[in-house]
Amino acid sequence: MMYDFLSRSRLRCLGAGLVLLFCLLARPLSLAAAPVPLRGVVEGFYGRPWSAAERLDIIRFCGEQGFNAYIYAPKDDPYHRAQWREPYPEKKRKELAALVQASRAAGVKFIFALSPGLDARFTPLRGAMDREMLREKLDAMYDIGVRDFAVFFDDIEDLSGRDQAELLAWLDANFVKPHGDIGPLLTVPTEYFRQKMAAAGGGPTPYTREFAAGLPKDAIVLYTGEGVVKGGLTAAELDSANRLYGRRLGLWWNYPVNDYMEEKLALGPVEKLPGDVPAAFFNPMSRPLLSQISLATAADWARDPAGYNPDAAWYQAIAAQYGELAPAMERFAAESQRLENNWAAIGPPDGARLRAAIDDLWRAWPAGETADACWQKVHDEVMALEQAAHTLREKLPGNLRRECRPQLVRLKRLTAADQTALALLQSHRAGDAKQTKRLLARLEKQVAKLQKTEKKARIAETSAQAFLTETLAYVRGESPATP
Repeated sequence: MMYDFLSRSRLRCLGAGLVLLFCLLARPLSLAAAPVPLRGVVEGFYGRPWSAAERLDIIRFCGEQGFNAYIYAPKDDPYHRAQWREPYPEKKRKELAALVQASRAAGVKFIFALSPGLDARFTPLRGAMDREMLREKLDAMYDIGVRDFAVFFDDIEDLSGRDQAELLAWLDANFVKPHGDIGPLLTVPTEYFRQKMAAAGGGPTPYTREFAAGLPKDAIVLYTGEGVVKGGLTAAELDSANRLYGRRLGLWWNYPVNDYMEEKLALGPVEKLPGDVPAAFFNPMSRPLLSQISLATAADWARDPAGYNPDAAWYQAIAAQYGELAPAMERFAAESQRLENNWAAIGPPDGARLRAAIDDLWRAWPAGETADACWQKVHDEVMALEQAAHTLREKLPGNLRRECRPQLVRLKRLTAADQTALALLQSHRAGDAKQTKRLLARLEKQVAKLQKTEKKARIAETSAQAFLTETLAYVRGESPATP
């Protein structure tokens, strides 16, 4: 891949010894490991699709990590979705052929997906035309070596579950089975999370009932869990979804994807997943290099769900990928794990170390016997974060640095403001009115600048950033010094 390859390789080599030792000491023993049969990455996000070089690197990564499949399904590749009927231009076709060859060499299934649902037709005449166009498009991919296919119906207006299932059944009978060497079809329904799939009484909705009834018996249905982006899935919730379909469902897991919140990086481990699934695919960020932290933990889970430890897998992934920069990346990544808005909530809490130190400070401040020690602890954590951001900005390989530069810049500004807040707390407790006024004005100015850039980059919202608003409220007398 044409980026700082030597630098990346050097980082991996430096971390290899640490990884081996960490695995031996930290990984729980699993006497009966049962890998997820079909496991890998689905390039299924909105936004700029990956380049050919980035895909080649991800396919290499999948093979190294023990993933055995990659789904080609970039939403904004026009020939995948909006213009699905049109054949790929020759240049793009050759690019895909190279990916197929690379996947085969890496021991990774290359699964080619189309999303025809935006304008697929199901009337007798036009429906027959669309079926033939779909078969021709897939036949062209078969000719370059693809042997696994998917047809997706997600993120469209509700259509007939019966029509969609009949299309898949026709494709199975007229394309998959005649070839004889194609794997089972994969699909994503229009109702692709359980809360949408279930009717008020607990049974399937009419769409889900019809779609499930008409599918080929060996088709693999992927769904996203309880919601579109909801952290965690219990065995009971999975079993409830399986009952709606009368078959075992596979997972399309929306972490670390961040196309709905691109200003925030998802750098945590995957967590809280059941292991009894026939397939699991993880949707990454548009940033392929940074996605590899979370994807490496996903591969660890998929190899052995029963023995998986999210924290151990996370430290292991960072050590392997970042070598001597691992301590700095651990600090940085710990502050950017959770993605949450009014409909999505996934990932571990951000900044647990700093948040715990801040909570101890508020409990001790202003008169507690340990107030000074707690203040010093917050100060040390803030300075360590500042140093981590500086180190990564100076030493990360070029493409990696570009993927996280806005967040590194913001963390630098947050830690500078936190230092002002810490000084403000001291002057306020000492009763130095003049210094308090000066520091308060400085902090207010820093916070105002941070608020203006929040839409471009977010990090450490519940730790380094929250400390600023908490300090302002305390000094202004708007809240007591309690966590």
